[in-house]
Amino acid sequence: MRLQLALNVRDLDAAVDFYTTMFDTAPAKRRPGYANFAVEQPPLKLVLFESDSHGDSDFHHLNHLGVEVDRPEDVAEADARLQGGEVATTGVEDAVCCYAEKTETWAMSPEGARWEWYVKTGDTEQMEHGSLGACSGGACG
Repeated sequence: MRLQLALNVRDLDAAVDFYTTMFDTAPAKRRPGYANFAVEQPPLKLVLFESDSHGDSDFHHLNHLGVEVDRPEDVAEADARLQGGEVATTGVEDAVCCYAEKTETWAMSPEGARWEWYVKTGDTEQMEHGSLGACSGGACG
């Protein structure tokens, strides 16, 4: 298990250079407008989304936070725990997004931070989010 930090960046090349140096790790995946790093120490999945937002006041660097787990069952357990604590989730869904197939669930913090619990199950060339249609353990959203 490792924490995921997903950031919006204006200049993907500059951000990749910075985080490659900062964590002494090259990107694990690089696609147009997207890069991700599997940092071993500290255990971190760093994801960069290139954004063309120009106004400093409306540019939010934080895209979302996440927890990458090892098994789809770990996603289902997290979803059940969240719902049991009366935290609304999207339910467990098999989806494609960010050049990966994954099993995921999403929740939102009281401050509006988006949190994703997920396990990557495959690779794809699709960036935009889409459902693979198979859901378990709750309503898909």
